[in-house]
Amino acid sequence: MSEQFDVIVIGAGPGGYVCAIRAAQLGFKVACVEREFLGGTCLNIGCIPSKALLDSSEKFAQAKNSLAKHGIEVGEVKLDIAKMMQRRAGVVKALVDGVGFLFKKNKIEHLRGEARFTGPGAIEVKSSDGTKAYTAKHIIIATGSAPSNVPGLPFDGKNVISSREALELSKVPEKLLIVGGGYIGVEMASVWNRLGTQVQVIEFLDGILPQSDREMAGALQRSLEKQGIKFKFKVAAQGVEVAGDKVKLKWKAREGEETGVEEADKVLVCVGRRPMTEGLGLDAIGITPDKRGFIEVDKHFATKVPGVYAIGDVIGGIMLAHKAEEEGVALAEILAGKPGHVNYDHCPAVVYTHPELASVGKTEEQLKAEGVDYKVGKFNMIANGRARGIDETEGFIKVLGDKKTDRLLGVHIFAAHASDTIAEAVVAMEFASSCEDLARSFHAHPTLPEALKEAALAVDKLAIHS
Repeated sequence: MSEQFDVIVIGAGPGGYVCAIRAAQLGFKVACVEREFLGGTCLNIGCIPSKALLDSSEKFAQAKNSLAKHGIEVGEVKLDIAKMMQRRAGVVKALVDGVGFLFKKNKIEHLRGEARFTGPGAIEVKSSDGTKAYTAKHIIIATGSAPSNVPGLPFDGKNVISSREALELSKVPEKLLIVGGGYIGVEMASVWNRLGTQVQVIEFLDGILPQSDREMAGALQRSLEKQGIKFKFKVAAQGVEVAGDKVKLKWKAREGEETGVEEADKVLVCVGRRPMTEGLGLDAIGITPDKRGFIEVDKHFATKVPGVYAIGDVIGGIMLAHKAEEEGVALAEILAGKPGHVNYDHCPAVVYTHPELASVGKTEEQLKAEGVDYKVGKFNMIANGRARGIDETEGFIKVLGDKKTDRLLGVHIFAAHASDTIAEAVVAMEFASSCEDLARSFHAHPTLPEALKEAALAVDKLAIHS
């Protein structure tokens, strides 16, 4: 006999575990299948450990380069990479344990193992204890994504590595080649560059962060170059050759016949992520992923099979943890007969370099392509009192507004703590704010968000401090 639930969620990443919790809060009997670890990629081998290392490496860089100007003499600064990694692991464990506590609190059953569909409304979960059958009225696929492969650069976990291995290195490489100039690539470049590694990023396109506003991405690129990170653009990685303890990466120019070889200790491949659907037995219920591997769903996250839904990276779109979380909450509420909706236009994106780059809404390139008549306001952080006080004057904020209606269309922040400041812009856009609404709202002094106020004022050339 199979055990029955109201809702079974397959995958305990940010989308899956949040969906399970919200469904349980709404009165459903819920189980969540997870074969490896609660929290999924984000908590264990992605967002959280990477941010822990970004913070630790930034503190190391500050101790070496910045504290003296504050009158703080620390003497010789030494790196204990083992202790840094130990701290990272501790941060991860605390949060994973927290998810486990929430499962118990909300009476969610954690089914450990690999799930496979055996028919509509039915799965089996295989673990070291054997295989057990389960049924549910609603089954939700939230299996997330994994690093994409590059032809000729197969992952071996030692010489050619993914972001997972890059977060667990026990020794600082002398030289690191990173294939891919997206947000994962530049964040990993920042970590290891600060810790003393020679870092070079290989990118097929003509700049980093292709989805970002080009002016903002260019500003970040120049900043990273000043920090010592090197970039090679318009080239394609062709293959690797391991020679002793070194890796040779072959590349070819995107245009023309130029070729070359770069040698390093490690090659980190960060060219995007692919949906994880292998082993789910989707063919048993008549679901065929699209040509990119994503599961197709309607506006209510329903697949073409009644009672089967999907959320998060596995359905494509913006592949970010907080997008998956919002989808998980929305779906749980839809299943309970409540309205559930995700406004993808107001999903923020953050690159956790130093300074950070955060954005929400449209880029200038998108507005031009759409033929929108827009206006721009900018404010440099060097004129912000708080930025001066904390010695974080690099960067600027750009606000985009509709020239006719003054509607706030986009906000882009290249500055320290941009990930915190962007939240105000998200709320403003969610409430259909005008640029003037943002500009006329109180902002405590002295704070970094005052620069956002000034940028909003600058949309109509009313900025006070520039």
